[in-house]
Amino acid sequence: MIAVNPMDSASVLAAFGALGVLAVVFAESGLLVVGFFLPGDTLLFPAGVLCAGSAQQPPRLALWQVLACAAIGAVAGGQVGYLIGRHGGRALLARTNSGRVKGAAARAERLLARYGYGKALVIGRFVPLLRTVLHPVAGALGVPVRTFTLWQTVGGVLWSQALVLAGYTLGASVPHIDDYLLPLVAVVVVLSLLPLVPEALRARRDRRDSPR
Repeated sequence: MIAVNPMDSASVLAAFGALGVLAVVFAESGLLVVGFFLPGDTLLFPAGVLCAGSAQQPPRLALWQVLACAAIGAVAGGQVGYLIGRHGGRALLARTNSGRVKGAAARAERLLARYGYGKALVIGRFVPLLRTVLHPVAGALGVPVRTFTLWQTVGGVLWSQALVLAGYTLGASVPHIDDYLLPLVAVVVVLSLLPLVPEALRARRDRRDSPR
C-alpha cells in the first residue's frame, strides 16, 4: 500500500499522476476548509515539469492528460464551490473557527466589490487561499449563475493551463530540471504569495491609522 500525503505534490503525482491533479485541483478550487490545505500552484507547475521528457528519460506524465485533468478539476471545483455557497455558505463560514478562512472570505468579498464579478473571478484564481473561498463567497452573495460560470471557467482554464505549460516549457528547456523540483516549488510558493503583499500592507496601515 502506498502512503500518500495529499499536501505533498510529489507524493500525489507519484501515486495518482494526472488523476491526482484533477482531484486536488477540484478540492482546492472550492471545498472551503479542505481546500486550504491542498497544493494548487505547487502541484500544477511540477506536473508540467514531469510532462517534459529528455533524451535520457521519457516523460513521466502525459501533457494532454495533465492539461485536461487540471482544467476539469478547476472548473468543476469552482462550480461546486459556488453551489456550496448558494446553499448554506454563509452559515458554514460563520461556524468555522479558522481565522484564515474568515480572512480569505472577507478578501473575496472586497475583491468582488472592487473589480466586479468577471475580473474578480479571473484574478482570484491566481491568488492562493483566496481562490478556495472565492467561489463559495460568490454563491453566498448571489452572483448570477451564468456570469459566474462564464468567468470562473475563463479564470480556471487560464490559471491551470498557464501553470502546467510553464512547468512543461521549463522542463523541456532545462536538462535534469526535475532534480530541482523542491527549490522550484519554493519559488512558485513565493511568487504565488506576492499578490497578497499589497493587501497585507494596506491592512497593517489601516490598523495603524484607525483610532484606538
